[in-house]
Amino acid sequence: MEDDNEPEQSCWAGLPDVCLRHVFHWLDDRDRSRAALVCKKWSRAMYSGSLWRTRTITFNGRPSRAHTFEFETALWYVKKFGKYLEHLEIKLLNPYNAVLTRKFQVTMRGLLSHLGKCNSRLVSLSIQHLELDRVVWKSMVRAQFIKNLGTFLKRMSKHLDYLNLKGARVTLEEGCELLNSLSYLRNKSFISEVNIEDFFSLHLPIYSSTLFHQAISKFHSLVILTFNYNCISDELLDILSKHSAHSLCTLNIKCHIHDPHGQVVWGMSWANLARRAPQLNVNFFFERVMKHDHLARILLVEIPVRSISLRSCYFSDPDWTMRPTLINLLPAYRHVLQKLTLEVNNDHELLDNELLQLILSCKRLFFLKVWAFLSVTFMEKLLQNRAEKKCILTTIKVRIYTARQETSEEDRLLRDIYKKFKYLIDSELNYFVITYPMV
Repeated sequence: MEDDNEPEQSCWAGLPDVCLRHVFHWLDDRDRSRAALVCKKWSRAMYSGSLWRTRTITFNGRPSRAHTFEFETALWYVKKFGKYLEHLEIKLLNPYNAVLTRKFQVTMRGLLSHLGKCNSRLVSLSIQHLELDRVVWKSMVRAQFIKNLGTFLKRMSKHLDYLNLKGARVTLEEGCELLNSLSYLRNKSFISEVNIEDFFSLHLPIYSSTLFHQAISKFHSLVILTFNYNCISDELLDILSKHSAHSLCTLNIKCHIHDPHGQVVWGMSWANLARRAPQLNVNFFFERVMKHDHLARILLVEIPVRSISLRSCYFSDPDWTMRPTLINLLPAYRHVLQKLTLEVNNDHELLDNELLQLILSCKRLFFLKVWAFLSVTFMEKLLQNRAEKKCILTTIKVRIYTARQETSEEDRLLRDIYKKFKYLIDSELNYFVITYPMV
């Protein structure tokens, strides 16, 4: 006979540890802390290393009592669970004033110091968009932060495999010092992925710097490197060819109008790198660099280009004539180009035919994103060619600019085109097309 006085246990009491950890995985810090108070078993689950391997710590740049709590909890977390960390991302969102950057620097000093002592498994670190050249960063605070970060990178250099310092905006000397920190212990670094896009301050001709070349020469196993075109030189390509050709797979290169990009780089250097690094693919991202002669100096036929993005950022200039680029320059990559992005304010020229011919000539092109002045019939012709298998596009994202506020007629035509090719679009394409008034 059952004892009616025996307390009835919840079904949660017998939940296997692996299932309990999975439940904890979906809880935020506050809910995890509350759940850990339920019983000893749940408290033990709270300290499972698998829950704390990946972490994003966000500091809001606006002063408030709630945001002050963010700084305190960041240090608490690292002291409690920092030893389990494998992937760490730090975000500082638009610091409002010098007081907040000072507070961030002090918090990061404690965070990095403790993590450097207790952690031996961190493989991924990301601290993006610091913009250390802004006036909210006082010189002493900036210098101390860079010193603390450099010390931490030296401690972690043995096992760190991924570093993202995109948007740091440091000086040449500061940047090279941080890069050298990664090779501190062995005078070599075997890190596989580095993102130093917008790492250096604007306007710096990094390509001519011996300091930079010496820093990069210490990287011996790069797989993915993301950086700016103002770093590119024959010397850099030779260094990559000598030290990382066996591993190098991807170069992501940003070229901005405000960064120096007039240096001469020989096609022979690119050809030598491509020959020694057969897995290499190069992705170019141009921002407001639209003139054909500028592009022709950069986009050499020897480069194994996989992706090209050309963005004018809504600026319009009669000197930016895209037709020669579409007709003479980009077809050189028709056998290798896989992704094409064009965001251009071409209100002074029509590009329908030239763009369509380029797409049809690129036999490996599967991704197309276009924001431009186009006729609606361009979409019908493109889809017709896709239906006839004259191209292999799987993603089509188009924003059709129009000089009129009223777009009802264009929208109706686009609906008709969608109905005509509905089966193709629904079954084979990632498709999004809209009209956009540019008035």
